[in-house]
Amino acid sequence: MYNDLSPNLKSSITRSITQTFEQYMESIGWSESKFRIEDFISSWREYITTRALWYSEISDTIKANPEFHEQLATRINEVMNRILEDPPTDEQIARIQIMQEKLNTHYTYDCKAEASYVERLLKKRLEMQ
Repeated sequence: MYNDLSPNLKSSITRSITQTFEQYMESIGWSESKFRIEDFISSWREYITTRALWYSEISDTIKANPEFHEQLATRINEVMNRILEDPPTDEQIARIQIMQEKLNTHYTYDCKAEASYVERLLKKRLEMQ
């Protein structure tokens, strides 16, 4: 069912998963100990029902189908894994290192999205000095 959707619709779904996952992780400070899949799914469900334009393009019949939900869950897992496995760029690492030396901090980050979060956090701290 998911695979039968148009490429544009699948792309929109992927973007909404990516955006919501990164926003959720930022809201918990990228803390693994605070991560709860139920909370993320709740955030994503709220996002798609109130802000995602693609949601209304999917029929109620498809939305009610358990097979569609299984395929969607698989896609959510794939997107989350892709985000978590995408390493930070060399440029991100260099910028973060410079800011951490200035601020005498030791933030860790494991992926590109988390590095972006740390970079924004450090920039805010530098602006406050």
